[in-house]
Amino acid sequence: MAALDGTLVVSIEQAVAAPLCTARMADAGARVIKIERAKGDFARAYDIAASGDSSYFVWANHSKESLVLDFKQAEDAALLHRILNKADVLVQNLSPGALSRAGFGASELQQLNPQLICCEISGYGESPVAKDLKAYDLLVQAESGLVAVSGGGRIGVSLCDIGAGITAYTGVLEALIARSKTGKGSNVKVSLFDVAAEWMSVPYVHAKYGEGAPPHTGLSHPSIAPYGAFATSDGLLTLISIQNEQEWMRLATTVLLLPVLLEDDRYSSNSARVQNRGSLEESMCAAIMKMTAEQFRTALGAASIAYGAVNSVDELIQHVALRSRQISNSQGDVLTLPAHPVQTGQSADHCVTVPAIGAHSESIRREFAVE
Repeated sequence: MAALDGTLVVSIEQAVAAPLCTARMADAGARVIKIERAKGDFARAYDIAASGDSSYFVWANHSKESLVLDFKQAEDAALLHRILNKADVLVQNLSPGALSRAGFGASELQQLNPQLICCEISGYGESPVAKDLKAYDLLVQAESGLVAVSGGGRIGVSLCDIGAGITAYTGVLEALIARSKTGKGSNVKVSLFDVAAEWMSVPYVHAKYGEGAPPHTGLSHPSIAPYGAFATSDGLLTLISIQNEQEWMRLATTVLLLPVLLEDDRYSSNSARVQNRGSLEESMCAAIMKMTAEQFRTALGAASIAYGAVNSVDELIQHVALRSRQISNSQGDVLTLPAHPVQTGQSADHCVTVPAIGAHSESIRREFAVE
């Protein structure tokens, strides 16, 4: 039995953050009814990479039921109320206040269904000066400083959307646990900006209380050395991470074959190595360029030093550690995607399905018809 078996979730959602939250709930056994407009969630049209479906949509909307519904129409509004009166969780990421104006505010819904948990995902929270700002992933990456500390470009995945979705999921799980003790539902509110800002705590502390936020250092670590990417004679990059003085000694003596580095006061501690990173890496690069990537990585492994290749996405697809799952898109094509990152011991070998627009409208309308 899955953890959320018997849990009914209604999602009025679009794009990535809320759909990812409810996809995690579906993975945990919940029944998720996804409310869509006649044209569907606009993320369906982001691309056609998933054999005609959107890559985003396939990833974040498997195992759900799609109900086309217009809650601005009286009949459909009544249907939605009937569903919500029996639901355990409502997740939504519409523009601030949109559901309340339509008569589906959390307080009104919980008067009719006191056990209902209402989760709202927004861009910038409820601050009067920020709540109406348009909030898409890249905008929040930029506004929160994530772009600045990452080198001035977009982080290559929708990091703020993903973070907000997973954070909302944990908030809903906490609310379900609380309800099991109190018998009452509650409200969960998450904003993309809050999530990104909290992730920025370390550079924030350096900027506010230290000597300024750490500068962008590319594939090097701003406060640990050596910790970065080094090229070998075949032009490949290998990242290494030195976490303590014992590892530093093994790197210098058994990998680089430069025990003389241990006698240099400039490299006598991590702080000293960070301060003298330029000269240190110059000496390291000269030694590493005498090796191929295979030779370098073999030596690092023998010395029990952490390392990693700087892989392309194509190399990720072939990675020995990659687990996968099968997902059938809305057209019935079976795709292989990276697996759910949490392993619980329960079988996850079955192929899950992405719904076509309104695929379950007829059956859901019958189920929740006026008695």
